[in-house]
Amino acid sequence: MIARPAATLILVRDVGSGMEVFMIRRTQSAVFMGGAHVFPGGGVDATDAAEDLAAYCEGLDDIEASRLLGVERGGLAYWVAAVRECFEEAGLLLAHDSGGNYVDLDQAQRTQVFAQWRESVRAGHASLADLCREQQLRLAAGRLVYYSHWITQPGRPRRYDTRFFVAEAPAAQTPSHDNSETVGHVWIRPAEALERHRRGEMQLVFPTIKTLESIAGFDSAAALMAFARSPRKMPAMAPRSASSREGMKLLVPGDYAYAEVGRLDPEGKGTASSEITPGTAVRLSDRVRRITAPNPGFMTGPGTNTYFLGAGGDIAVIDPGPAIDVHIEAVIKAAGGRIRWILVTHTHLDHSPAAALLKARTGAELLGMPPPPFERQDRSFRPDRVLAHGERLELAGCALRVIHAPGHASNQLCYLLEEEKLLFTGDHVMQGSTVVIDPPDGDMRIYLDSLRQLQGENLAWFAPGHGFLMDKPQEVLERLLIHRLTRENKVLSAVRAAGTATLEQLLPVVYDDVSARLYQASRSLLAHLLKLKGEGRLQEALGGWRPG
Repeated sequence: MIARPAATLILVRDVGSGMEVFMIRRTQSAVFMGGAHVFPGGGVDATDAAEDLAAYCEGLDDIEASRLLGVERGGLAYWVAAVRECFEEAGLLLAHDSGGNYVDLDQAQRTQVFAQWRESVRAGHASLADLCREQQLRLAAGRLVYYSHWITQPGRPRRYDTRFFVAEAPAAQTPSHDNSETVGHVWIRPAEALERHRRGEMQLVFPTIKTLESIAGFDSAAALMAFARSPRKMPAMAPRSASSREGMKLLVPGDYAYAEVGRLDPEGKGTASSEITPGTAVRLSDRVRRITAPNPGFMTGPGTNTYFLGAGGDIAVIDPGPAIDVHIEAVIKAAGGRIRWILVTHTHLDHSPAAALLKARTGAELLGMPPPPFERQDRSFRPDRVLAHGERLELAGCALRVIHAPGHASNQLCYLLEEEKLLFTGDHVMQGSTVVIDPPDGDMRIYLDSLRQLQGENLAWFAPGHGFLMDKPQEVLERLLIHRLTRENKVLSAVRAAGTATLEQLLPVVYDDVSARLYQASRSLLAHLLKLKGEGRLQEALGGWRPG
């Protein structure tokens, strides 16, 4: 079902106790969101895009409105719809009088007149253009600021593609619900609304909850409006249903499972899981399955992922994981065929120790690169075949291309399943955290170069060593590069400010956003320092580090 265009208006005001938001309660018998407290809003009608209305919009035209929404044309209709729905449902009219101020509807001689106009517009007997022409008003489009974008998840009987706007409420207007679609209204602090919802005293729907959470931290309408007007990305928030131990839940972009759930359950039936459960096999495509080892932790997230290529017959395993007996048994059971090949991305202790044990059980061929001569490496891994960058493998009915991507580990390999543009990344790209670069085997300059190398690949998905499938890989790579270079700039600034500083002195300054786990941060900090030293931008001195 195609989502219908819609608009919602978040009205705010300042009172002594802080910023309040205006909410209306929909009638219990409403087909959509019955009984819920919501912001005024509704579908965009054909009349909202009428050419004569554009002439009555002040502060915004269709070209700029469309640019803000990222549509080719017709964007101004969303602003008009937000104003119209607010007038119909709440009796609040965001329109200017001849002096450029919000129209005063509380004047005795105007109250009844505009009440009649409200009913006429709601019944479709008159348009906002008629109202503006007769009352010499202009819609205050420039006061409504685009705030967010929500799309109802698939599988729902009614779906809306809704643009949310925020505006300061007219002071000289008194709201009233229409006693038809809406049967109550309230001005309330966002935090109080959320608390009342938690207590079961106020029904809220998911987009409303998330919107209230996003504005609850602002102490004034001006602060919220300033944030809303600031340049920022506006991703479409399209919730997806997923199963969990606690029952069904909704995911939004940014949730770790979001992309994978969309891939596995495009119709939104809630059949995909929002959780990774060790030992449970997950079918990712006709060619690929995943099972996760029971080794969750700070560095491993929900556990190390083991991937299967092939369905029946001969099977290839990527990253057999740690030497945990129950995991090895689960891998053999989940394979569903004869394990012929075992590929390893790198030889850290959470990725490859099960390889030798699995080979002993299955006779499979081991493929990868030998462990480097450093600590925390799996010395038991001895590949039967050493792989090289660019090599192509035909196994388990799949074509894989080997990409050597050192930096986190000197022997880190990624495997590109070219038919699906899916890259098995090992720890080169992780979900939920940045990769620790631990010298001497870890090298920050080489790591950044390896990330840039992947920017030249045609990729659609990452299959990381820890976590769910990740989409938009080029955006992920760009964020990783920006994050690392931002951290590098903090290193340079901290050294320059100190003149000379030890690693221990730099650590709390450069990683002031990292909590208790500082050992891993200290290793990556050392990697940054060594990179900057190699580039001649820092010098290592007896008392620590100083500008080069």
